Amino acid sequence: MIGLERITHGNTLVFKMIRLRALQNDPTAFGSTYAKESQLSDAEWLERSLRWSSEGFIAYLAFDKENVCGLVACYIDEQDCQQAHVISMWVDPGYRRAGVGTTLIGGLKAWAFDRHLRELVLMVTHVNTGAISFYERLGFRKSGKTEPYPNDQAITEYEMLLPLSS
Repeated sequence: MIGLERITHGNTLVFKMIRLRALQNDPTAFGSTYAKESQLSDAEWLERSLRWSSEGFIAYLAFDKENVCGLVACYIDEQDCQQAHVISMWVDPGYRRAGVGTTLIGGLKAWAFDRHLRELVLMVTHVNTGAISFYERLGFRKSGKTEPYPNDQAITEYEMLLPLSS
């Protein structure tokens, strides 16, 4: 059974390890890079974990017993307090199609429902077809908004929205 644990100062090093693994394994899934984030100090990782556990933010690690197998974060939009942005979604390849992603998004949805948010929004690269299909199965839909992927102008990012009903 997959369990979720909030990212906090207490699990910062686990968070760092899985985030770097995610950036190495699936570089086009993220706006940042392994080269950039592998240079961050432990103090900078601690600062990030504290920010990701602050008001208006949620971040989870997914565990299969003691094995960390996924992560996701989400924050409320400063311009539209009814919308939250999903970031850093990743599931270890050995756990894909095993319910980890659904559990991670389910945790975000529960958090968003508690805050009476209208929708979740995320960006996904056009080359990440598996993620696009996964998000569509969960009810996300492309909004029509696109933008160039910051690390490779040949790749396009699609905005996807998930309306939340009360």
